[in-house]
Amino acid sequence: MKVIVVGPGAFGIKHLDGIKNIDGVEVVALVGRSAEKTQKVADDYGIPQVFTDLAEALKIDADAVILCTPTQQHAEQSIQCMQAGKHVQVEIPLADSWADSQAVVNTQQETGLTCMVGHTRRFNPSHQWIHKRITAGELNIQQMDVQTYFFRRKNINAKGEARSWTDHLLWHHAAHTVDLFAYQAGSKIVKANAIQGPIHPELGIALDMSIQLQAENGAICTLSLSFNNDGPLGTFFRYICDNGTYIARYDDLVDGKESAIDVSNVDVSMNGIELQDREFFAAIKEGREPNSSVGQVLACYKVLHDLEQQLA
Repeated sequence: MKVIVVGPGAFGIKHLDGIKNIDGVEVVALVGRSAEKTQKVADDYGIPQVFTDLAEALKIDADAVILCTPTQQHAEQSIQCMQAGKHVQVEIPLADSWADSQAVVNTQQETGLTCMVGHTRRFNPSHQWIHKRITAGELNIQQMDVQTYFFRRKNINAKGEARSWTDHLLWHHAAHTVDLFAYQAGSKIVKANAIQGPIHPELGIALDMSIQLQAENGAICTLSLSFNNDGPLGTFFRYICDNGTYIARYDDLVDGKESAIDVSNVDVSMNGIELQDREFFAAIKEGREPNSSVGQVLACYKVLHDLEQQLA
C-alpha cells in the first residue's frame, strides 16, 4: 500500500516512526510547507518524493493519505483527498466547526472511501485494556475524572517549536476525552456543560477550561484542561468503575492503589499511533469501517459545537 504523509512536524514524525513497523506499507511522498525541512525529514526516512503542494502530491500513484497538518486545514484537506480518490486518515481533531465536520462525513458517504480520525486514546493499550473488560461485561464506568495539562503560554508545538497556527483546548484536546468517554461508557452524551478562564491577549484563546459530561446510561465525566500548568504535563485518566478504579497515564495503567497493570500483551505494539495506523491500513485492505471512522466520531464534534455555543 502506497501512502502520502502530509506534515513533517511532531505528529508526522510519530506516524513515520509507526509506519516503519508495519509490513506492506510504503510512504511514497512527504508534503510540507517548507521544502528544506520536508526534504530533510524525507531523507531521514528514505521517502522518495517531496512536495510543498498537496494538490500536486495527490496526482501521484498512492492509495491513502495521512494528514498531520494544522487543525484549521483538516476538513478541507480531508475532502480534497477523498475527492482525489484517496483514503484518508486525518489527525485529531477532524475539524474546528460542526459544519466542517458534517461536510467531511458527507464526502465520505458520497465517495465510499475510508476516512478515519486520529482519536488515539481508543488505541492506547491502557485504554484498550479497560475497553476489553467493559465489553466483556466485567466493568461499568461510573465516573471518569480527566486532567489534560500543558504549559503553552506561547504558540509552540509538542516539540517546543514555534507554530504557524493556534491550538485549542476545546476543539483539539477536549475532543480526545469527549470521544473516549462516550466510547468507554458505551452510551451517547446527553448533557454537557463548560466554563473557561480568561482569553489570552496574544493567543486569543482561553488557557483554562472545565467540562462536565453525562452519558445516557448515567455515567459522568469531569474534564479539566489547562495550557497554564507548569508540570507534570500530559493527560491523566481516572476510571471509577463498579468493579475497581484504574488510572491511565498514556501507556501506563495502575489500579486505585497504584499497583501496576501489565498491558504489554493487549495488542501487537505499545505505540498508540502505530496501532491507529495499523487499523487504518487494515480497514482499507479488508474493505470495512475502521474503529474511529469519521462516522463513529461525528457525535463528539456535535458535543464540542454545543459547548462552544455555551462558552460564546
